[in-house]
Amino acid sequence: MSPDWNENTHPQEVIRWALETYPDLLMPSGFNLNGVVLIDLAYQAGYRGEVVFVDTGYHFHETLQTRDRLAERYTGLRFVTLSAGLGPEEWGQERYRTDPDGCCAVRKVAPLQAYLEQKKPSALLNARSREQAPTRAHLGFVEPGERVRINPLAYWSKEQLEAYAKAQGLPVNPLYWSGFLSIGCWPCTRAVRPGEALRAGRWEGRGKSECGLWVGKNAI
Repeated sequence: MSPDWNENTHPQEVIRWALETYPDLLMPSGFNLNGVVLIDLAYQAGYRGEVVFVDTGYHFHETLQTRDRLAERYTGLRFVTLSAGLGPEEWGQERYRTDPDGCCAVRKVAPLQAYLEQKKPSALLNARSREQAPTRAHLGFVEPGERVRINPLAYWSKEQLEAYAKAQGLPVNPLYWSGFLSIGCWPCTRAVRPGEALRAGRWEGRGKSECGLWVGKNAI
């Protein structure tokens, strides 16, 4: 059972508890602002495990550069890149337009599912926060399940994340500062307009707000 935390509990307290409780802890990451901040917090707390990224074949060049910069900075971590083995035009021409759920399922969810089945970690260190989307509004520090999800940043705001990143000089994806507040694959991501929700730039007009990793019938 998790300790008696509240919204003012510092993320590193949650991370240290997770490290003691789940020695096989593993961290998936898409290297968004939240992810970059979590990597640094976890590293400072003593995490020396894997950071697992799924390369869908559609990522922005800036995202891949951010991954490489993080790997250079945190040499004590093991950065793992997974892939479905499909090029940008395989599995159907522009399938992201006609079947975005299926595209995410094949290119993003399936590779991570397969890797987790192989590694069998009991818990995942996750960078989601409540402020990001209505689907995450009730997120807690710990989500029980087949694989426990630890969400140290659940209560941190965009302003707190930005302030931490700037204070620590973290290698944030440069697209973030151009309004890409949530960065996924380039065909399905745009900059967020003033006044919009943080994830409003994802899958615009496609009736979709999550890739399926954390919400839905095939969630990890």
